[in-house]
Amino acid sequence: MIWQQDEPKVIDEEMLHQAVEEQAPQGQAGKIAKGEGVKYSEVLHLQLDYKNILKIYHLCHFTSLTKLQLDNNVIERIEGLENLSNLVWLDLSFNKIKVIEGLDTLVNLQDLSLFNNHISVIENLAALQNLQILSLGNNAIAQLDNVIYLRQFKNLRTLNLAGNPICDEEKYKTFVTAYLPDLVYLDYRLLDEQTRKMGFTRYQYAIEEMQRDELQEQQAKEAEKINNQKLQLHKDAFVEFLNGPQLFNSLFSDDPDAAKLAHLPGMAALLESYKKEMEALCMQIFEEGLTQHAQRQAKVESFYTCSREALAENQQKGVQIAADFESSWRQTLVEIQQITDHKLLEDHVSSCNKDINKLSETLRSLEVHLVDQLEDMIKDFERNISDMVGGFIENVQGIFAQCRDLENHHHENQLEIALATLEKVAKNELEEEMPDDVIMLFVDKDTVTNAVSASHDTHLLKIDNREDELLTRINSWSDGLLKSLHDEEVKRNRRRISEISNYISDLRIQLDMKLSKN
Repeated sequence: MIWQQDEPKVIDEEMLHQAVEEQAPQGQAGKIAKGEGVKYSEVLHLQLDYKNILKIYHLCHFTSLTKLQLDNNVIERIEGLENLSNLVWLDLSFNKIKVIEGLDTLVNLQDLSLFNNHISVIENLAALQNLQILSLGNNAIAQLDNVIYLRQFKNLRTLNLAGNPICDEEKYKTFVTAYLPDLVYLDYRLLDEQTRKMGFTRYQYAIEEMQRDELQEQQAKEAEKINNQKLQLHKDAFVEFLNGPQLFNSLFSDDPDAAKLAHLPGMAALLESYKKEMEALCMQIFEEGLTQHAQRQAKVESFYTCSREALAENQQKGVQIAADFESSWRQTLVEIQQITDHKLLEDHVSSCNKDINKLSETLRSLEVHLVDQLEDMIKDFERNISDMVGGFIENVQGIFAQCRDLENHHHENQLEIALATLEKVAKNELEEEMPDDVIMLFVDKDTVTNAVSASHDTHLLKIDNREDELLTRINSWSDGLLKSLHDEEVKRNRRRISEISNYISDLRIQLDMKLSKN
């Protein structure tokens, strides 16, 4: 008899369904789970070992998964795990993986096993800052420098590298201990104090230098993070890059004649004055933007706080009403089961139905009251936001109008200088030396006038575009926010009405079940 190995497989729907069913709860709970079907999004643990899996597919719906077992397969590449951000434990041991990759979204991972694969470089783990246990034994890691990469994982306490070529180096253990001082277990053994001291003594100076470099790198990252946070705040306020010369500089970035006209006599002082005044106007927009953003955010937070309080109060009333009803309802059901007289039973059932209808009306009235309350709150909030946005837009448009006036004034002065220079060139009275390409502008009045006018048009277009961008974005934010509030309230109301209907239906079913037993 010739033994044949199973063909490599891809994770498919049949395999997943079978695995979930096999791992479902046992007993009555298991029967219920099988009857209703288990939602992949609710599965916490998934065991797919010894399945001869070659490719990882179809795991995108297991968004709640915390433990995934994929060991003892023939997997060649780590992929398809992007949506499993809740994973805490991942076993990919005994596969054929050559490169560490595809783990960037697993930010909650604490325990990772890549034991017995074909990995030669420790890399692409930077996102796993919660990593505590890492098993890379029986791979092809040959360079001790790979250990230095692991210094970034401040929570790493257990590391297994046994069975790699680096373990054959005489200094392996002291090197690992020195560069990973917080490590507790290495290759299944507790690290002793003597080994730590030897490692520290041997690599003290190299580590101190590395620590200085790491400190500088960390400080640079923190500075970059702060700058990015500030930039995001400025973007949220719609005034990014308006707190400096950026707008002024942009006026000239796509102006081919700007550099030429800058050589004209008196232009240096004119440009410096223009820049200073433009920056001052931009700063007004910037400061107004940040102030208005803070006020809008305060208004938004106040609205959500008030709406949450209204919802909580309404929910508490609903719960109390239901609790009061059920306290007597249970006794009513017991009494019904004990009634033997047919006429008395009909009267009792009629009374129960009236009570259920009354409860339904009470709960629905409570919901109607909440809808009216939230609608008034939303209208008031919408009015406030519209007023705030409208006031900000009016102020910003006024300042941008001043920017255009400033550009017009600059244009008039520049044209005056250009025409005066043209006259000097024509009379050969120009004392200042200018580049040949600048002199070419002064062949006649039309040429120099067109150059100055084109420059002016470019500047006005840049100012208009920045204004349009700001207005478009803040109006889009306002419209989107208000639409989302209305949409969320409609969805909430539909959910609540559905909950009430289901609750009332359950009560009627309870009543029918009791009647069926009589």
